[in-house]
Parts: sequence; C-alpha cells; structure tokens
Amino acid sequence: MPELPEVETVRAGLAPVMEGQVIAKAHVNRPDLRWPFPLNMADRLTGARIERLRRRSKYILADLDRGETLLIHLGMSGRMTVSGDPLGQFVHEHPLPEKHDHVVFDMAGGARVTFNDPRRFGAMDLMPTASAEAHPLLSALGPEPLGNAFHEGYLAATIGYRKTPIKSALLDQKVVAGLGNIYVCEALFRAGIAPLRRSDRIAEKRLAALVPIVRDVLAEAIAAGGSSLKDYRQADGELGYFQHSFDVYGREGRPCRTPGCDATIRRVVQSGRSSFYCPQCQR
Repeated sequence: MPELPEVETVRAGLAPVMEGQVIAKAHVNRPDLRWPFPLNMADRLTGARIERLRRRSKYILADLDRGETLLIHLGMSGRMTVSGDPLGQFVHEHPLPEKHDHVVFDMAGGARVTFNDPRRFGAMDLMPTASAEAHPLLSALGPEPLGNAFHEGYLAATIGYRKTPIKSALLDQKVVAGLGNIYVCEALFRAGIAPLRRSDRIAEKRLAALVPIVRDVLAEAIAAGGSSLKDYRQADGELGYFQHSFDVYGREGRPCRTPGCDATIRRVVQSGRSSFYCPQCQR
C-alpha cells in the first residue's frame, strides 16, 4: 500500500492540473470501491473548483469552493494519472478508457485525471470542509511526521513508556500519521535501533534522534518519487525509484551496507508484517 512519500508524490503531480481548476465533468463509473461512493458524487463534483489540494497521512484531500472536501485513498492498487495537460508536463492525448477506470475528472483546463483501481481497495468520500478533521478516517490520526507537532519531546512522551516493540509503536497512526512499513524499517536502521526492541527500553536520547531521521528518510523518498514495488505509479505514469536506496527493506540475506559490518540482513514478522534489520548494527 502506498505510504506517505508515494501519496505526497501523487498529490504534487496532480496539483498543477487540479489546484485552482474547475472540474468540468466528473464521471463515476461504478457505485463503490472499498465502500459505496457518496450520494450523487458526480453531480456534487461537476462544476466545483478545487481551491486546495493537500495531504493528510495517506489521504489526498481536495477542498472545493462549495464547502466540501473530497477525500481520496489510493488503497493497494489505486493510481491517479493525468493526460491532456495543457502545461505540457504530461502525455497530451487522452488514452483509451481502461476496465478499471472507476472515476474520471475532466478538468476545465483540458486535463483529464483518472482514478484506476483494479483491486478496488481505494476509497473516495465527500465531507464538509469545516469538519473534515472529524471524519472517521482522519479523527484519530497523530501529527504529521514532517510537521512541527512531531518533535523529540512529543515522541518520547508518547511512546517512551510503551511496552510494545518500537516498530509497532511507530506504525501506530495515532502516534504519527502516514508512516508505513517500508520507511519505518529504513529509519530504524539509520537510528541503529532493532525493530523488536521495546519502546520503554530505548533511551530518551535515542528516541529523540529518531525524529530527524524519520524526516530525512521521508524527504529523500519524496525527492525520489516514492518507491515502486508493485502497482504504484506517479501521476505522470513514471515509477518512483527510492527502492534502489533501501538499506534493509526487502534485502533479507544480503550483506549489510554499513562499512565494516559483516552481517547479513534478517527478516522477522511482526503483527503480520515483515521487518528487515541488521542484527549487528541495530540494537
């Protein structure tokens, strides 16, 4: 499932053709994805101007001039692609419709934005902008890892007492929003912390050091366009390439990249997810 860097990359790719633009026509080609679409969604979106395109955790939010916000979740295989962009940043001609093009936005400027989702684990919803943070998918989220509310003192106070593995604590969306399996594995490697170590047995200084490391990993991944592992594509159809920089994720049995380390990367399963780590560099 796309994590924060992938979703932010898609948002940034959509912004030039959606932000400040009118949806000339919205097409909804099925009644649902993971959940049913909102009532009359196509009519409520047609003619609306997208005043702001933002991201919250792993969700894209489009604030409309009608006082509503469109929530978009890519799910496991969802992707949003742009065609016919008058700015010349994307492919000019609209491609032929595909089987799983479930929602299509024809923008007044000439661009077409298509939401394609073969597995249909994605989702869209409409909610009042004024109370968007109270939406069930957003209300319990913790601070953004790239925002000011995520700082050393906050992290230590929030998870420093927990008797759960540090990996599990960081994946808790109530602690920090948007972090997923890939980037937590990479951040813990850089911090030298084993994913199985209990949060309450990590010195406060080491916990504090995680904050800038998490931010660095995410910033580098965003700059690389995210990580393309299976279905993920950027809005222009290109692949992300941060996966070529993985230190541990997906590298089970391969040599650790730390100079002077002769260990090999190991994999363990935590709560049904694979954790990759170096047994020598991470304690």
